[in-house]
Amino acid sequence: MTVQEYYQYFCEKIPSGLSLEWDNDGLMCCPDRTREVKRILVALDITETVVEEAISGAYDLILSHHPLVFRGVKSLTEKDGTGRKLLRLVQSGISAMSFHTRLDAVEGGVNDILASLFGLADVTVFGDECIGRIGSYPETDAETFARTVKETLNAPVVKFACGGRPVSRVAVLGGSGKDDVYAAMAAGADTYVTGELAYHQLVDAPEMGINLIEAGHFYTEYPVCKRLAQLAEEADSTVDVKILFSDAVRVL
Repeated sequence: MTVQEYYQYFCEKIPSGLSLEWDNDGLMCCPDRTREVKRILVALDITETVVEEAISGAYDLILSHHPLVFRGVKSLTEKDGTGRKLLRLVQSGISAMSFHTRLDAVEGGVNDILASLFGLADVTVFGDECIGRIGSYPETDAETFARTVKETLNAPVVKFACGGRPVSRVAVLGGSGKDDVYAAMAAGADTYVTGELAYHQLVDAPEMGINLIEAGHFYTEYPVCKRLAQLAEEADSTVDVKILFSDAVRVL
């Protein structure tokens, strides 16, 4: 399959109509739409390390969740991080596709995967943007569930604040979900798992009456890389696909 054929395929599986208005995703870099894709590199973020791996490994295409280009590029030079990556990819003939909020929202995407990993039952959508998921969980206490989240995601650290309620109705939203705490509560959640929360939200959790768990932006979204790789292989069983762990943040 060519780069263009792959992009059309992914747009069928992850429709652009699901992207939020403020988002910027899709075909981020494309030196040659007709290039045959034989090797695909999958990563959550297109960091310089990922670009270097793509070049040294002679990959034809990079698939990511977070957009390579998010804000407007005002110049294309080696002095700018995004510009530097774009220049190197173009010079090497490598294309890049990013599927951001549409991959959060789509059935089988980021948040359905989280719900499945945690073993939630009767999962439905919550929130005005139809991105989050909420479902039932066998009753337990907040600390026990927080440990389960940490182990399941293989996260180096998890923060949690107990809202004084047992865990039985869990809402999940990968990445930065601090703006959706009240939406989760309105949907009936006693527990909310996301990647990033504000300090005051964690402090206020007992007064709000909701268990809050912050498991890391990267770790709540990284599982979707496996799904991107699976979709790529389903499109062409002969393609060589590799997932690269791209977390650049370290916990001491």
